[in-house]
Amino acid sequence: MHLSQRDGALDLLKWLALLSMLLDHLRYVGFSADWLFVPGRLAFPWFCLAMAANLARDGSRKMEWRYLGWLSLFSAVSEIPYRLYISDPDTLNAMPTLALGLLVARGWQDASWMPRLLALAALLLGAAFPERLMFGFFGVLLPLAMLLVFRRPWYFSLLPGLICLAANQWQVLLESARFGNRVAIMGLATCLFAPTLGMLLLRQVRHLRPPPMRRWAYALYPMHFLMLLVIRQIIA
Repeated sequence: MHLSQRDGALDLLKWLALLSMLLDHLRYVGFSADWLFVPGRLAFPWFCLAMAANLARDGSRKMEWRYLGWLSLFSAVSEIPYRLYISDPDTLNAMPTLALGLLVARGWQDASWMPRLLALAALLLGAAFPERLMFGFFGVLLPLAMLLVFRRPWYFSLLPGLICLAANQWQVLLESARFGNRVAIMGLATCLFAPTLGMLLLRQVRHLRPPPMRRWAYALYPMHFLMLLVIRQIIA
C-alpha cells in the first residue's frame, strides 16, 4: 500500500509491523521464545491501521480494487509457505482477514451499492467462518474501527484496542493473566494499546524518511515464511 506523496510515518509503521510479525513467527523456529508473543501483537493492528490511513487519505475506487487485488493474490500465494512453516494451522493466513476487513471499511466509506454489497458479504463470511480466519470476526472489523477513529483524538483509539483484544483470543489471555503469566499480562496490554501507539507514531514522526514500502512488500509475507523454514531446517 502506498501513496503518491510518501508519508514517512506511515512507511515506518509498515516496517515496524513487518518486524513485529517476524518476531512473532520466530517463536516457531525451534527455540523457546514465548516472550516474542508480546511484540507480535503489534503486527496485525498496525497493518490494519496502515490500511485505514490509506483509505482515509485516498478513498478512490481505483485504490480499493488495487488493494483488494494484491491482497487476494498474496492470500493465495502465501497459504502454501504458511502451512509449510506453521504445522497444522487452525486458520488461513492473515491476508484473507485483511482483505475482508478492507471490503468492510470501504463499504462504510462508499454509499454506492457495490461497495456496500461487498462489505455485507465480507461481514457474513467473517461471521460464518470466524474459526477459519486468523483473528476471526473481530479481525475483519478492526480496519473499520481504525478508520472510524483515524482523525479523532488519540483516546478514541481505545475502541479499536478492545476489538484488537477480542481478535486475539482474549479469553485465553485473561485466564493466563489471572494466574500471573507475565507474557499474557503484557500481551493483553499490547493488544489494548497497539492502536494508540500506532496513532501516536503516525502523528509524531512524520519528519522521518524510512525506505518506502511499495507493492513489492506484499511478497515479503510469503517469503518470510520460507526464510524462517530454512532457518528451522538448519538449526534442527
